[in-house]
Order: sequence, then structure tokens, then C-alpha cells
Amino acid sequence: MVRDLVESCARSGVRYLTLFAFSTENWKRPADEVSTLMGLFVQYLQKEFANLERLGVRLKVIGDVDSFPGELRERIRDTERRTRDNDTITLIVAANYGGRWDIVQSVNRWLQSASAQSAPHMQEQDIAAGLSTAEWPEPDLLIRTGGEQRISNFLLWQCAYSELYFTDVLWPDFKTEDLHAALRWYATRERRFGALPATT
Repeated sequence: MVRDLVESCARSGVRYLTLFAFSTENWKRPADEVSTLMGLFVQYLQKEFANLERLGVRLKVIGDVDSFPGELRERIRDTERRTRDNDTITLIVAANYGGRWDIVQSVNRWLQSASAQSAPHMQEQDIAAGLSTAEWPEPDLLIRTGGEQRISNFLLWQCAYSELYFTDVLWPDFKTEDLHAALRWYATRERRFGALPATT
């Protein structure tokens, strides 16, 4: 499923795709379920590397990966290293990630940096520069599956002006046709970023 969605995004001209794989809150789930999720992540990286290469996918993982088992950490770093020069699409996997965690990490980085010593006040750009997504554009579109109408601590800072698309389709059932429906909906939106509507 993920392979089809990544390939479809690449064909549609989408340059960045972020998937929320495991949140900081997911540790509250039963231990066997967490263990299964970790195992599936390792298997995905093992099985899908050739397809990532074929599609020109650059893989990046954001989140507190130091909390993951050693095998998974090594697999993540190896796959990131081996795909770093691919440039068709960047697949960003948010794993052990939370939007609040990301903002706190950014503030802490700023406080520990020389910028904190020279600047009297923190600015918006200081926080943005320290986020785990600092090297990429902010999301244009956020798709929330499963009938929920919340963003659940996902890219809280980055999604300030994202278009929000809610669908009843559960994530395991989310297919390329559902993706295309979301993209068609997005194409109807007039993005103003707080400004007045465009006049003709």
C-alpha cells in the first residue's frame, strides 16, 4: 500500500510525502503491539529498499529514534544513507514523533546555541530552523484518515496553513484513488495564508 501511494505521489509531482508511522503516545499501547510495529518497520526497510531505489525515493525518518531497538536504528540510518542522493520524492517517516516534542526540541536547541546568547528574544524563524523538518517546505495538504477530525499532535507548527482533508477511509484501506480524491479536493482550494481573496 505504501509503495503504491509513494509511486502515485511521485507520478503526480508531489516532492515530499510525510507518513505518521508511530507517535510518542503510541508507547502507551500494549507491549506486544509495540513490538509488532517495530518488527514491521524493520521488515519494511529490508523489503522495500530496492523499490525505494527504483522510484528514486529519498528516505528520512524524523522523531526520537534513539528510543528504538538497536537493529531498527541501524536499519534506519543505513537506508537514509543509501538513499540520500535520490531526488524524485522525499519520503519522510515520522516515527516516535510528536509535534509538541518537536517544538520543545527546537526550543532547547536554540537555548543551547550561540543564537540564544546574542538574541534577546526567540523569533518564529528560530523555532522553525530547529524543527526536525527544517530542510523541507511546510506541508500544503494534511490528509487525516479513519473519520477522525483532529491532527493528533502531528506537525503542529508546520501545519499552521496546511489544507486539512478528512476522510472516513481507514488507513489500511487508503488506496491511490483515495489519494487522488484528496488531491482533486486540494486543487479546488484557494490558499491565501491569511491574505484577502485574489481579485481579477
